Amino acid sequence: MAKELVAGQRKNKYKIVISKDAISEKNLAPLLHGHNKALIISDDGVPPKLIKRIVEICKPSTKVFKIILQHGEKAKSIQNFKKILNFLADKNFDRTDLVVSVGGGVVGDISGYVASSYLRGIEFVQVPTTLLSQVDSSVGGKTAINISAGKNLVGAFYNPKGVIIETAALKTLPNREFKAGLAEVIKYALIKNNYLFSLLETHAKKILSMEHNVIEEIIYRSIQTKAKIVTKDERENGIRAILNFGHTFGHAIEAHGKYKKILHGEAIAKGMKIASKISYLENCINEKDYKKIIDLLELYKFDLSLDQYKYQELKPYIFRDKKIKAGRLNLVLLNKISKAMVTSSFDLRNLQKGLKD
Repeated sequence: MAKELVAGQRKNKYKIVISKDAISEKNLAPLLHGHNKALIISDDGVPPKLIKRIVEICKPSTKVFKIILQHGEKAKSIQNFKKILNFLADKNFDRTDLVVSVGGGVVGDISGYVASSYLRGIEFVQVPTTLLSQVDSSVGGKTAINISAGKNLVGAFYNPKGVIIETAALKTLPNREFKAGLAEVIKYALIKNNYLFSLLETHAKKILSMEHNVIEEIIYRSIQTKAKIVTKDERENGIRAILNFGHTFGHAIEAHGKYKKILHGEAIAKGMKIASKISYLENCINEKDYKKIIDLLELYKFDLSLDQYKYQELKPYIFRDKKIKAGRLNLVLLNKISKAMVTSSFDLRNLQKGLKD
């Protein structure tokens, strides 16, 4: 049975459909209505059969073009951004046309930023195919590309027209990539969803073996949590900032490794360990809660070692973070499990201690 959610405010509202076989004419055709041309943006990690299915659904009413990027974080580059914009211009796309993102968070981020920028905005649809993109980046309207100074430093807030989440697509993922996506699910459990925390503790074996019912449930609960937050705060002026739990440090770890050595979710798991340890050092959570958090991350077999990262090496990336306001770094910490807060009042020495195993 398909699950549906709505995110966004007023005219920016959009529907999110979650089911085992969500990529269907029933779900996609209404989003194509009125669009003469569509550009599918994907990467070479997405199974061609899946893209072909979407093309077949589009074809009767919509002329379809495709751009297939190279798989990986480096695809979110200014060079690719310009290449796609020029392609749209060359094919005479206008404001009645559509971008369809098919892939993980990288594809969704660059597709959304292209859509927000071309002709000052054309519509786009998200078809996320990785767990990370299904529970996180496809919902909330954040779009971005990377520059040499750091990750996601150039982008826009721009909501999709709709999001179609097919859970069967996860079966095509390498196990490492699927597991990395679980870091974002754990994030929702830690910042605002105690029920999800219990699900993750109780059903680890079923989740790691991708049992359909429980996977659909954790995706639904994750998106439900995010949708409530982003609908209240579409432009990250308030509560939305808690969604960055673990990300200040995770992004620094990714940038330090030039986006080659570690997957996003793997870096976020380390970042959540650091943020949780700082929460403990700042007396925001007790030792028992800190241990429960580490136990959960280890239950899902995340590598939490930090000995290869030195504070002085990560510091430039940490203090270039988007969460700097008025020259002060805002950290997302925990008051308790499933209750996050944002603060710029913390002991800088605890920042360094948090990076030690």
